[in-house]
Amino acid sequence: MRVISSFFRSLPVLLLLGGLLHQPVLAGPEIQSWNTSNGARVLFVAASGLPMVDVRVVFDAGSAQDGSSPGLADLTNSLLNAGAGDWNADQIAERLEDVGAELGLGSERDMAWVSIRTLTEEQAFDRSMETLATILARPNFATDDLERMRKSMQTALRLGEQKPGTVAQKAFYRALFRDHPYAIPSDGTQESLAAITREQVVAFHQRYYVAANAVIAIVGALERVQAERLAEQLTGGLATGQPVPELPQVAPLQQMQQQHLHFPSSQSHILMGQPGMQRGDPDYFVLYVGNHILGGSGLVSQLSEEVREKRGLSYSVYSYFSPMRRNGPFLVGAQTQNSKVQQAIDVMRATLRNFIEQGPTQDELDAAKQNITGGFPLRISSNSRIVEYLAMMGFYRLPLDYLDRFVERVNAVTREQIHEAFQRRLNLDRFVTVVVGDGQVAPPEG
Repeated sequence: MRVISSFFRSLPVLLLLGGLLHQPVLAGPEIQSWNTSNGARVLFVAASGLPMVDVRVVFDAGSAQDGSSPGLADLTNSLLNAGAGDWNADQIAERLEDVGAELGLGSERDMAWVSIRTLTEEQAFDRSMETLATILARPNFATDDLERMRKSMQTALRLGEQKPGTVAQKAFYRALFRDHPYAIPSDGTQESLAAITREQVVAFHQRYYVAANAVIAIVGALERVQAERLAEQLTGGLATGQPVPELPQVAPLQQMQQQHLHFPSSQSHILMGQPGMQRGDPDYFVLYVGNHILGGSGLVSQLSEEVREKRGLSYSVYSYFSPMRRNGPFLVGAQTQNSKVQQAIDVMRATLRNFIEQGPTQDELDAAKQNITGGFPLRISSNSRIVEYLAMMGFYRLPLDYLDRFVERVNAVTREQIHEAFQRRLNLDRFVTVVVGDGQVAPPEG
């Protein structure tokens, strides 16, 4: 996410870490939801503890909509605050800095967003929301700004080509998703960025930054009627538009694949995995808890124990599911010395295979539940965290009791469920493995 403007210099740090402190520790906040008059969905939490408001407006306008122009979604989103209405980028920044507001924006494969954080004091609130509404509905996309951002993104691409981790991740996504829109590099390519025109950027904004394609998350010291007026203000300048068609399903891999990309580095980056799960997947909590034991809990995970502690093959080894609108990746990653690449791969695969075949122990499951549920209050400990959760829930159409029942659903997971789900969902014989570095790698089996 890119962040601009100042951030509440006048507020004590303690206040910035607070918010929603009146809520029960293990319960989610009370979430209200409705649609604006032109079709945007709104999720709202009233939080009177601090004199501030967090707003996050999310659009189905990520790189999965780039089509034949990789980088178009990211470029469009990056230009929103470069000039809007009667203001250029400097004037936008000054408007927000004068009232101590923070503006953020960003894009991923599924979504693009713009967020703002401001005090509820009248001048600060009114100016911040007027600015946000103008940025959403009336970006200028000036030619000079477009050229400057194009060059900036092309420079970032060249820098990324010098980082083995970046090279590995892009290769992994290409191999994993192949002809699916998720394979499109979000930051584009040198060639695609050079070819994008202002007309394409304008057309992308007109198609995707519309009310029917938007979710508004609001958390702060507002009454329901104030939140309703704010949502109407933020969407009032947007066309109603149409929702984006559903993305195609991600096809499962049919065979094992292995790529070794030579890179002049002292360590090799290893990524392996397959398509995993999507948001709202019925196996979500089972796979989430299971992966916490496998490789998602840092130094106490099975992967860390086998790869790092017992053999010293990698300082950091991890695994995670990244659920998206369609099946996002299940990924296992590590860095190791070039001379130990094959040994690290063998141990990682053996650990995965043992977990799939045996599942966790009851002690491991009990510890994982305690760790996850014990950390849950921190996940909803501030307005800024809550607003991100609301935006995610609204965008992926998750039930409004998602946070309320999070602990309950984690505690309901059993060893048998984890064992069955991992056996059903993961197939090591169809994994993609990408290695970037100067290590020696054996050809894939089979």
